[in-house]
Amino acid sequence: MSAAPLEQTLRDRVASGRSILVPYVTGGLGGDEWLNVLAAMADAGADAIEVGLPFSDPVMDGPTIQAASQAALDAGATPEGILSSLRGAEVGVPLVAMTYYNLVFRAGHERFAALLCEAGVTGAIVPDLPLEESAAWERDAAAAGVAPVLLAAPVTPDDRLEQIAQRSRGFVYAVSVMGVTGERAAVAASAVSVARRLKRLTETPVLVGFGVSTPAQAVELSRDADGVVVASALMRIVLDGGAAEDVGEAVAAMRSALDEAHPG
Repeated sequence: MSAAPLEQTLRDRVASGRSILVPYVTGGLGGDEWLNVLAAMADAGADAIEVGLPFSDPVMDGPTIQAASQAALDAGATPEGILSSLRGAEVGVPLVAMTYYNLVFRAGHERFAALLCEAGVTGAIVPDLPLEESAAWERDAAAAGVAPVLLAAPVTPDDRLEQIAQRSRGFVYAVSVMGVTGERAAVAASAVSVARRLKRLTETPVLVGFGVSTPAQAVELSRDADGVVVASALMRIVLDGGAAEDVGEAVAAMRSALDEAHPG
């Protein structure tokens, strides 16, 4: 397997004129119920799904994802257990793992990448691994068939942004604001700026995340980016007691809004 499946799927969406929608689910949240959430997201029109592997010190995550991660950890979730569950899941869309470098380091690059690949995961986001130190992980991940997705922030200087655009695989994750993940009332101007800057540098799909909370925001951001990543707004539904079907309805509403704005 190569690292192509994730990126090729998203490139095909862009080529068709469709905006990309990547929802997020915290692995292990609610016991096995998270697998039902995963399936509901796919059925609702997700182009790929980001699966969080919970970590006890999620420095990039805001209160909602922190709470979801802690709830999963309290219920006994482990990276190995989450990935084992994915091996039997027939989702039908590419899966992207999101976790922190401590877990990658403890397992070892090659073993961690192999575990992802065996679970059918074709992309990985490691947000706390600096660009200057990520080359070895990028190489080992790609060798195992896992696309290393890199992040770009609004304040990233041009020379560094160009490196990120050139080295990221699968997609480039454009962080909408300086800060942690979380629901926000409006789209930040910085999100539009970083998306436009990246689009000038790469043909790899550019997706905006951190704070995408409503269908209207998803549509607004997709005018300058190739699509969006949606996390906190969906995990808030689960934390508030919503079922997989409720999450699916929220994803379907975003899918419908994006398709109406960009019918392809």
